[in-house]
Amino acid sequence: MNMPLQDHDVHAEFPEFKAVIQTLRQNDAHFTQLAARYDEVNKHIRRVELEAVPALSDEHMEELKKERLRLKDQLYAVLSRQKA
Repeated sequence: MNMPLQDHDVHAEFPEFKAVIQTLRQNDAHFTQLAARYDEVNKHIRRVELEAVPALSDEHMEELKKERLRLKDQLYAVLSRQKA
């Protein structure tokens, strides 16, 4: 039985920050770079999971997922400072 893939888009990960994300993407170069890299890594992982691109080694996939998590933590740090 295949489990549905979870959406890890920035807006799906932080729905409570939707307006803040939009503002930061327009006005904060650092946030924009972080979000762009997060999107890039996330899309690559998703393509592999959907088997749209050849499978990576388990180690490479694990590194991509760790990078996505690090970027997510950095994005959250910026977002949480905005809400304070």
